[in-house]
Amino acid sequence: MIWKRSAVLRFYSVCGLLLQGSQGQFPLTQNVTVVEGGTAILTCRVDQNDNTSLQWSNPAQQTLYFDDKKALRDNRIELVRASWHELSISVSDVSLSDEGQYTCSLFTMPVKTSKAYLTVLGVPEKPQISGFSSPVMEGDLMQLTCKTSGSKPAADIRWFKNDKEIKDVKYLKEEDANRKTFTVSSTLDFRVDRSDDGVAVICRVDHESLNATPQVAMQVLEIHYTPSVKIIPSTPFPQEGQPLILTCESKGKPLPEPVLWTKDGGELPDPDRMVVSGRELNILFLNKTDNGTYRCEATNTIGQSSAEYVLIVHDVPNTLLPTTIIPSLTTATVTTTVTITTCPTTSATTSNIRDPNALAGQTGPDHALIGGIVAVVVFVTLCSIFLLGRYLARHKGTYLTNEAKGAEDAPDADTAIINAEGSQVNAEEKKEYFI
Repeated sequence: MIWKRSAVLRFYSVCGLLLQGSQGQFPLTQNVTVVEGGTAILTCRVDQNDNTSLQWSNPAQQTLYFDDKKALRDNRIELVRASWHELSISVSDVSLSDEGQYTCSLFTMPVKTSKAYLTVLGVPEKPQISGFSSPVMEGDLMQLTCKTSGSKPAADIRWFKNDKEIKDVKYLKEEDANRKTFTVSSTLDFRVDRSDDGVAVICRVDHESLNATPQVAMQVLEIHYTPSVKIIPSTPFPQEGQPLILTCESKGKPLPEPVLWTKDGGELPDPDRMVVSGRELNILFLNKTDNGTYRCEATNTIGQSSAEYVLIVHDVPNTLLPTTIIPSLTTATVTTTVTITTCPTTSATTSNIRDPNALAGQTGPDHALIGGIVAVVVFVTLCSIFLLGRYLARHKGTYLTNEAKGAEDAPDADTAIINAEGSQVNAEEKKEYFI
């Protein structure tokens, strides 16, 4: 009895020492997240260990490694490090089925464990955009759908147009057949116009498995629309005798080609002088008959559009008439300078640059100019007559004939006449000679 009692005391004493030594031994693990197809590292550490064994087991409670000994035949599972303080293993080519809770066990009395949860991320497939059929007519309602599958957790889809995010979209999430991943789709509705032609609409998929590099799908829009037309003149102030080019700038899809030029609702009146080249109307030299409304018309398979340009041909600015010098019969000289400003009509200066192709009788004589010239001639003539009259008046003299000789000292007119008559003897000598 004494021996049995001492043996029991010795047994409890050893067990007490073991329990006291194992109180400071705890396995430590961390949760792990890995992308599907990647490699997961599971690490279990013990700060204080008195040569106690460590073990890793999977969610199905199958032992993977016991210390440095492999227990499960799986080529994907490898030993990374084994010591009294650490047991690390790796699982390569991780699949969604590998996800779950793994256990690290420290075989003390009692056994101590630590859990590590392995999360496997499902990578979303490259997104696809559907619903676009080319071409789309301006004003139509377009519906585009972007779809991606295989994401875990569910991926996020965002839309962009012209680098600007579109917020008003529909979002749908569905669970895949494996009940682990998701299929996500998003629908974008908008009405298109001509400004959308050539614009890239982008569907972007964001997910934590993509390492901040989102997956994108892009759809370039093709919009057909009626032409828009604008006429651009080569000069803002067309003048008579100068050339003029009218450019018909037309935009549309399909591109309108060629354009149609008309004047005042009819054909161009002078094809030899009005040359159409592509979208340009070239008038070689302008005259007043070119005044009118010019119309450019562009047509494509969607519709028709036109623009108008009202042409007003301006006169070339007039110059001063030269100084006119009119000589007279006297030494006086009359100098007259006349400046004639006419209304915008055809002048003598511009007559040299008239269009030789202009129709005869289109323009009549300039009555204002003729009247001005007649007034100048009349004025100069009157001035000349006046000056000539004054000259003759200044040079008029008085003289005595032979019959009046001897009457200078007569006291009155009767006596002067008697004295002037004289005797008949000298009658032969009283003669007047006029040359």
